[in-house]
Amino acid sequence: MSVIAMRNRLTEADIQRLVKGADVEERAMAARKICHRIDRPDLTPAEREAANAIVAMIAQDAVALVRRALAVTMRQSPHLPREIAVHLAKDIDSIAIPVIAGTPVLTDDDLIEIVRGGEGAKQAAVAARPEVSTPVVNAIMDHGDEQACGVAAANDGARFDDQAYQKAFVRFCESRTVMDAFVARSTLPINITEKLIAHVSDAALERLVRRHALPPQLAVELAEGSRERAVVDLVDQAGVAPDMRRFVQQLQLNGRLTPSLILRAIFRGHISFFEHAAAELAGLPHAKAWLLIHDAGPLGLKAIFDRTGMPPRIFPAIRAALEVAHSLEIGDSEQGRAEFRRRLAERALTRFQGLPEEDMEYILARMDEEQSGTYQPAARIAVG
Repeated sequence: MSVIAMRNRLTEADIQRLVKGADVEERAMAARKICHRIDRPDLTPAEREAANAIVAMIAQDAVALVRRALAVTMRQSPHLPREIAVHLAKDIDSIAIPVIAGTPVLTDDDLIEIVRGGEGAKQAAVAARPEVSTPVVNAIMDHGDEQACGVAAANDGARFDDQAYQKAFVRFCESRTVMDAFVARSTLPINITEKLIAHVSDAALERLVRRHALPPQLAVELAEGSRERAVVDLVDQAGVAPDMRRFVQQLQLNGRLTPSLILRAIFRGHISFFEHAAAELAGLPHAKAWLLIHDAGPLGLKAIFDRTGMPPRIFPAIRAALEVAHSLEIGDSEQGRAEFRRRLAERALTRFQGLPEEDMEYILARMDEEQSGTYQPAARIAVG
């Protein structure tokens, strides 16, 4: 089928402007309009063949602005023919990058070839794609420049395996651009978090210990000032620890499982931490501690609290916090969890006014930080 057969989709004026437009801008706008009209899922096979012929013609146009109109308009289209996408990916950056970063039609082999080509901006475009497979990530770590590797490091859609992480540390352990970028990921394996401690900047280190779980002993050491520029909040670590029992045991061994820490954690909504802490202090299995803590009657919580040895003056606060926690549901989103913490603290503080002053100040300060947007909430972590 010829281009003429597409006239039920396109007007004669569209074709004329594309081929013989008075100026470059007019031709580019015609190309954009045509691409929009032929990027339809309901074309017949014959119509699709004709549409592809039009796209191929535009891709070969001598004017860069016309080719860019095609690249930008169809950069996310599943109907862009792969061979044309590969052709556009070899064009100048202003045309290639939108296609490389967005098109779903390029294969892993196509993307790896682009990365091996060594052009930094195009490598970074590959690294920024919504989903970057493990083989492509490894190619970026092997051949990508510092910028591209940093983009991949910060991209949650880039699937790093152990080999890719290792390559990043070998090539860029002295690069703050790459090392700091890893901190932006929603999840990090705990062994990678530990390695990053030695390589990130001061600002990134603060975000790292706030957002990601650290090995328990390292968290305690940082909290005790073994590294002067790191100040880790053990309450935040209580929210992201992958092995809560081990984390609590490490705190106890180091004398850090204090009533103040437990009180602050429960008012931050870390109920699981409180359960494990109470079990550890009371010398009970977690399952039995859980049953006592969440007993609907009035005696279970009091019975386990008395066995922990914590001061009686904080029992009303813990009971109030748990009562509120039982009446609320934690949403799946971070926003939902933040709302849970806010409501928990507000209600529990309203019910009980006998909190130690320094603990009250801590809880209120955290609430203020969340409301002002300066608090970086702990992210879910990847175990392994």
